[in-house]
Amino acid sequence: MNAFFLLCSLLLSLPLAALGIPAGTSTDQPKPRLHLVGDSTMADKTNLAYPERGWGQLLREFLRPELTLINHAANGRSTLRFLNEGRWQLLLSDLGKDDYVLIQFAHNDSKQDDPARYAAPDSTYPQLLTRFIRDVRAKGGIPMLATSICRRNFNARGQLQDDLALYAKAMRQVATQEQVELVDLHSWHCAELQKSGPAGSQPYFIQVPAGLYQKFPDGKTDNTHLSVQGATLVAQQFVRQLKQRQHPLAPYVWRELL
Repeated sequence: MNAFFLLCSLLLSLPLAALGIPAGTSTDQPKPRLHLVGDSTMADKTNLAYPERGWGQLLREFLRPELTLINHAANGRSTLRFLNEGRWQLLLSDLGKDDYVLIQFAHNDSKQDDPARYAAPDSTYPQLLTRFIRDVRAKGGIPMLATSICRRNFNARGQLQDDLALYAKAMRQVATQEQVELVDLHSWHCAELQKSGPAGSQPYFIQVPAGLYQKFPDGKTDNTHLSVQGATLVAQQFVRQLKQRQHPLAPYVWRELL
């Protein structure tokens, strides 16, 4: 027994090269990381008593713990506001080599009455997306884009009104120009809502009765922000897209059904 422990001690004291193990080899490699950048439709929600969720929040439920997910998305942010508040610079300061950064904006970029957030789809919006992509690459990271989900906005004839189409188009163009992986959630989500119709799509968004939540004493119908079911549906589609295209992150998908 003493001879065995002596042999182990000798082996542990030898350089790795003497044991035939390449330098830098470790069984405790850093976990791959996925950063999420976006608005309230992607963000984590801290008040779990209220039914609103961001799809990035539910995405964790589909992924293996070996993939570290860092959700930088925040309510009310556009590309412009995210940059001007210093949130983008904070992300870059923590960005590691080979980290993935998934970027999704449009809802707040489209608000023309708010100069702090408005980013025109034919100028500022694609310019900032391009900057974000190049910033990530300069740090050794891997940028990805996701077109924004749809609002639940039906006309009297039951047809979905797509008020973010120009932003989705602009992002697709940037993805092509910069040769960036694009997950086109917009096309899929709009088609899904149209298929479900005004009534069938309602459970995916927020509708709360009066007299239940202090913040909304008269109740609230919200056709922009996602319910638990709506956020789960989008997160599910994202991981399915990863698997279908055999993306490098696909092995970190744990499940497709919760």
